[in-house]
Amino acid sequence: MKLASFKIKATGDSTIGVVLDDGVLDLHAGSKGELPHSMIAFLEQGPDAMAKARAIASGRQGPIYSTAEIELQAPVPKPGKIMHTSCNFSAHLDELAGWDEPEWQSHNWGEFHFEHPTGFLEAPSSVVPHGAGVQVPHFTKQLDYEIEVGIIIGKTAFRVSKEEALDYVAGLTIFNDLSARDIQAREHSNKVVLLGKSFDGSCPFGPHLVTLDEVGDVDNLAMLLTMNGEERQNSSTANMVYKIADLVAWWSNTTLQPGDIITTGSPPGVIAGMKGAAYLAAGDRVDCNVEKLGTLTTFIVE
Repeated sequence: MKLASFKIKATGDSTIGVVLDDGVLDLHAGSKGELPHSMIAFLEQGPDAMAKARAIASGRQGPIYSTAEIELQAPVPKPGKIMHTSCNFSAHLDELAGWDEPEWQSHNWGEFHFEHPTGFLEAPSSVVPHGAGVQVPHFTKQLDYEIEVGIIIGKTAFRVSKEEALDYVAGLTIFNDLSARDIQAREHSNKVVLLGKSFDGSCPFGPHLVTLDEVGDVDNLAMLLTMNGEERQNSSTANMVYKIADLVAWWSNTTLQPGDIITTGSPPGVIAGMKGAAYLAAGDRVDCNVEKLGTLTTFIVE
């Protein structure tokens, strides 16, 4: 099942729905108000809400809107927190370690080879949906892309085991970790990550929340990013150092709540790893495709 958060253009109302072949079915209206109109509230209702959503979708019980009638939002428009995993593809770490930037080179990249995942928090206010236009922040000259998978938590998780971790996942989505590399490098030299990853528009994700029964093997999903139609990143979740269940188990050392997002980290192929390549600028288009999850498109604008 594919779930979406969206705004109905005719009324301006925001709600959630199931993505069908011919449109998006409004679950709040279809359930006569029994299901909420926000994704976090829906996930908080647990398996019963999921079962009811499946039944409503199967019976096509409710209004179905065409893509022209709605404005798609991020699957969770404002998650409680975004736990960002860094350097989870060895080849990506290798390419960044060779980046010719003084502040970057001053960092000890060997310290990322830990026996557990590492990462940082990103600001929920940075989230934008599929199809969004993102401005190049005035403070950076090095705007970069990174294709990742977003793990959407479905129920409260605290210190869960790797074996039970996927039971706490509502579904997966696509995440484009936009990065201000010059700012990030300076922050790394002070051993922090903040504005380089958490500016407005830095966290495009979507287009949908895809439940695990529809995904299949979460650790064997092809990942492809193109910039203006040119292939830049081509990998698979099979190449991650820490797999989906590893990430959920580790990050659950802090309480994870319904709607929280964990990202997987990015494969190689970023602009920072290419000698002489131009960074993102107004007019550029970035398409992130993950097998079974669809395509997330981001436009860079003035």
